[in-house]
Amino acid sequence: MKLPWRNFPEQIRRLIVVWSFLIILPFFIRSLLIPADFGKYGHFRASAVEEAIAKEMKYAGHAICYDCHDEEVESKMVGVHKNVNCEVCHGPAAAHVEDDEIKPRAPRERDSCPLCHEYLSSRPTGFPQIISDSHEPMKACISCHDPHNPRGKEMAKECGGCHAEIASTKSLSKHVNIPCEKCHETPELHKLQPRLHLPGKPSKREFCGGCHDVEADSDIAIPRVELATHEEAYVCWQCHYPHLPEAE
Repeated sequence: MKLPWRNFPEQIRRLIVVWSFLIILPFFIRSLLIPADFGKYGHFRASAVEEAIAKEMKYAGHAICYDCHDEEVESKMVGVHKNVNCEVCHGPAAAHVEDDEIKPRAPRERDSCPLCHEYLSSRPTGFPQIISDSHEPMKACISCHDPHNPRGKEMAKECGGCHAEIASTKSLSKHVNIPCEKCHETPELHKLQPRLHLPGKPSKREFCGGCHDVEADSDIAIPRVELATHEEAYVCWQCHYPHLPEAE
């Protein structure tokens, strides 16, 4: 029995055409774009397994490094780099495993370690970071740090080891000689679990007023305000950036 196509309203005929197109299109796309062996073993091309096997092996895996390099492994396993795969720093080592005369890369250049340790605000709080231009310029990192168990010759001064951007800004500020702990009450555990034990910050105007109020007991020539009448609705750091205060 033939459908009385011409008897359907124009709107219905158009909808039938559109829906027919939408139903047929996915099958057409699948036949055109999706390989025939896709999904045979899982959500991937079955031939991808053979292609991967056929590739030249370049990485050996860190476990095989442990068979020969006892001293380095012993040092690494008790240090902060214990979870860093050897080939992350030394590069592919499969050829070295096959032939001891082929030596893996030894990253002695200064640009190697900053790939992970150059300051970036997106890195986790507490992750060791530096600003290469000012941190022991021209010296190779391994001249001070054992790469398998890196430790600095001295701990970073104040908080700059983690908060390098703030430390850099503060170094240009009139507050440069004020210790961070003067304004930020910092639990000792902050150094071990920084996100769980956060430092505090001043919550009352009177804190800054202790130095900057006209009545403050200080002989230092610093900017002064009438604390009782100076923007009394705001805490000081809502208008002034404390690490680089612009007030004169």
